[in-house]
Amino acid sequence: MITLDRLVNVLGAYGVRLCGRPERRSARLRSVAMPDATDGRVTGDVLVAVGAGSVTEAARWAVAAQATVVLVRAAAETAREATVAGESHDVAVMLVDPAVSWSHLVGVVYGLVLEGRETESGRGPTDLFALADSLADAVGGAVTIEDPLSRVLAYSRSQQAGDPARLETILVRQVPERLRETFRARGVFARLAATDEPVFVEPDPSHGMTGRMAVAVRAGRELLGSVWVTCGSPLTGTRHTALANGARTVALHLLRSRASADLERQVESDLVVRLLEGTADAATVVSRLGLAEARMRVVAVRTHTSEEPHAMLLLAFERATTGFGWSRPGRSTLLGDTLYTILPDAGAAAAREWVAALGAGLPPRVRVAAGIGAAAQTAELPASRREAEECLALHETSNAVPAHETSHAVPAGGPPAYDESWDDILLHRLRAAARAGRVPARGPVSALRRHDALHDTHYVATLRAWLEAQGDLAAAAERLGVHANTVRNRLRRMSEVTPLDLDDPRKRLAMLITLAAEDE
Repeated sequence: MITLDRLVNVLGAYGVRLCGRPERRSARLRSVAMPDATDGRVTGDVLVAVGAGSVTEAARWAVAAQATVVLVRAAAETAREATVAGESHDVAVMLVDPAVSWSHLVGVVYGLVLEGRETESGRGPTDLFALADSLADAVGGAVTIEDPLSRVLAYSRSQQAGDPARLETILVRQVPERLRETFRARGVFARLAATDEPVFVEPDPSHGMTGRMAVAVRAGRELLGSVWVTCGSPLTGTRHTALANGARTVALHLLRSRASADLERQVESDLVVRLLEGTADAATVVSRLGLAEARMRVVAVRTHTSEEPHAMLLLAFERATTGFGWSRPGRSTLLGDTLYTILPDAGAAAAREWVAALGAGLPPRVRVAAGIGAAAQTAELPASRREAEECLALHETSNAVPAHETSHAVPAGGPPAYDESWDDILLHRLRAAARAGRVPARGPVSALRRHDALHDTHYVATLRAWLEAQGDLAAAAERLGVHANTVRNRLRRMSEVTPLDLDDPRKRLAMLITLAAEDE
């Protein structure tokens, strides 16, 4: 079912903006109406106020039509009037740019709302659950509709010929891995990929499974998913035909749902890019995204896998953008090989939990690397993005292990957050500069390092301990596990190898930075 929040997100791409009444964004919309001079009883959740002379008049029409939201064509300068009219008439007012065609906009509105409306049974006309019910009646078995990764998209109410395996699948919303392995070993997935004909899967009592009839759901050559029916023997005759025809109907539903979701994702993605790159109207963009004007964090995510790397990144993007805006915390976009998400700030730990949840929904072979920017005001989001990118690079560097050696997405400790790891970021920058040859090749540290290599001395370690102990001989000796006099003697001999100038604070700082930059 469509909500006002979703309508706002999509229509924002057409220059339509919501004025006031932010608390109504979760309102559910089931019907659309237009004023009719011959019928004063027109009602609907969305009123398209074609012909209204003013915003106030449109708001009055909305009250008469029992509408939740009214769309009225008016200039941006009337935003204040729209807000006041909406508050006084308890209706959400959406201003339509006068340059936008009513005919085009009305088509979008009708399509969005009617695609999501519900019937008296509580199921929408394009709802996959309703289709699963209808298909179950036609084939005489319990039906599940799954995506290409065997995640459950919908299932029928009917439990006819149901079994423990189906019940478990529905409860966890995904086919258990042991069953997937069984299907893979039997070649079921290979046959579904190769044919449009329904395939029979023999019963397997050891997994609590009676027989199955499965058919691929395909659009052209693209596999969109599959339909599964519980049955003790292969379907024949009209039931076999009903299943094959049902798969084609499911494909149309999935394509229609994808088109609607893709439109939303595109609108959301474009708005998020504007915030990440910096825009003068950031507050307006945040409002159009349905986010509160508060501190936020940017999270940068990459997926690592030996198989289908781009597909896994797209899958992560799909998971990050699944659900209506009001039902998920962040807003996301894809730029190059990175997924960026803007999250309301609830602390670095909450951002790590979001990353962990995202990774948990990906296949086990996929490793997720992420970085979390510091909390930022709306205008500071470009800075938070850069911080997230640096934290992502740090996470990838510190956890650069083969994908097959890790079982799941986020390594122990989780991704770094800039406000907690700024010192590590700085050292990471220094080491990158050192590897690029952007630090002096000669100096006291280099001289001592060469001496250690030639004479098996421990001068560099001694210098590091003394600098980190801020000149405290006893503390440096304790770090090294030697006597304080040993440290004193080493320092004297080191000064004979190269000028150290330990009394000069700038020299001490430079040597400490050099040690940090060269430390791997």
